[in-house]
Amino acid sequence: MHYFDIPGEALPDGIARKPFSDAVLAGDTVYVSGRIGLDPQTGKPPQELADEARRLIESLRGALEAAKLSLRDLVQVTIYSSNVADFAEFNAVYLDYFRDAPLPARAFIGSGPLLFGARFELTAIARTGTSRAAP
Repeated sequence: MHYFDIPGEALPDGIARKPFSDAVLAGDTVYVSGRIGLDPQTGKPPQELADEARRLIESLRGALEAAKLSLRDLVQVTIYSSNVADFAEFNAVYLDYFRDAPLPARAFIGSGPLLFGARFELTAIARTGTSRAAP
């Protein structure tokens, strides 16, 4: 197995070291740990939902890039949402990232409160050797 971490990623206040790897390669499968879309300047979610969704997907992209993969390599994504009423607004941002890429299998799950006041948390599974070009 191989473990990947995003270099220089900001941590929320009170967290000196993440208690997990950003991604783990096992065979040809990469498991991406839970990501949240915090503002690196404040350690809190942005005020605007769309900004948080973009930061979340950019964090996912960073974890994939650390493993030398892209969004095209995703096979499954799970999104946990503190409010399922945010489904449509989240999807508008999410689909922008997959304009020219195949959509992975996905679940959008109502979760209740999330860490650090985030509205969304995302986990993903990707496979090596599936990328056609980075989106």
